[in-house]
Amino acid sequence: MKNITIYFILFFFLLVNKVIGQETFESETKRIANKIEKITKEEKEALKEEVEAVNVQLSEGKITQEQAEKRKKELAEARAVIMEEKITLAQNELNDLVQKKVDGKIKEDSAKIYMIRWKSYNHHKDSIHGEKRTTSQFVFAMGLNNMMVDGKLQDSNYKFMGSHFYEWGFTYNSRLMKNDNLLHAKYGLSLMYNNIRPTNNRSFVVDGEQTNLVENQVHLTESRFRNVYLVAPVHLEFDFTRPTESNGKTYFKTHKSFRFGIGGYAGINVKSKQILKFEEEDLKYKTTIKGDYNVNNFIYGLSSYIGYRELSLYCKYDLNPLFQNNLVKENNISLGLRVDLN
Repeated sequence: MKNITIYFILFFFLLVNKVIGQETFESETKRIANKIEKITKEEKEALKEEVEAVNVQLSEGKITQEQAEKRKKELAEARAVIMEEKITLAQNELNDLVQKKVDGKIKEDSAKIYMIRWKSYNHHKDSIHGEKRTTSQFVFAMGLNNMMVDGKLQDSNYKFMGSHFYEWGFTYNSRLMKNDNLLHAKYGLSLMYNNIRPTNNRSFVVDGEQTNLVENQVHLTESRFRNVYLVAPVHLEFDFTRPTESNGKTYFKTHKSFRFGIGGYAGINVKSKQILKFEEEDLKYKTTIKGDYNVNNFIYGLSSYIGYRELSLYCKYDLNPLFQNNLVKENNISLGLRVDLN
């Protein structure tokens, strides 16, 4: 599944850069993106209602503050799992759609004709209406992931090219000034996957409050530790897209030129698991071990991106350590590509 995901997103980046599509491909992609946006909004609204119900119980004295916080965390985790499962199904549809494109089942000539019509329609529409002051984007991000200790990368403990991160979600982009397009507030909700692969045939073992890397007695063909987070990213974005003039009116657009954002994120851990693979006597084994592994329940950090139009270079860094009580404080760091689709 991981290889399919990487292949899909890389190929999707190429499609965005070349601006090539086919009518069926474009309409199906838009349909699936709308489906994921609907899933995110519905689950977010459902979580909001459930949290409000907990607040009512708290205000009426039926539960304590500690019980309320615990219940809110449980509700958030449950909604994140549901959203992850639904989005994964939609992502599989995208994978199948891209594979058809690769296999040549969607013809290129008709794609170009459609894109000309699509651009012409959008140009006419934009010249009349422009963009709303607040727009929404579907966000994909992926890249390399590792750990930092005292400013030093732990590439000897974790494979540099084998450790990855993935992120997808939705953001809103609000122009802060009425008559200037430079400053925007960008905020939303994302699912973030941080994966690290230990080196030297090691895996994580919990020893009380400590989580240690221990060498295995059997030869592992794969050792991977994954943490999934539900986070709320917030950025101040500088968009250098120039306004356009039409019929004496000024219209503002976004994601048409260079832009960069700086900000951060905060959220909760919804899942931690370790995946181990090994072979014995020509038999292949795969073990998935779920648990808390003494991982911090909450996550917060700094993030920034810089790029052109939809595609940008993306970096994020956790300010709190991965494990709660380990003697050595390891902080997650990620660097990769990000695409924001209006």
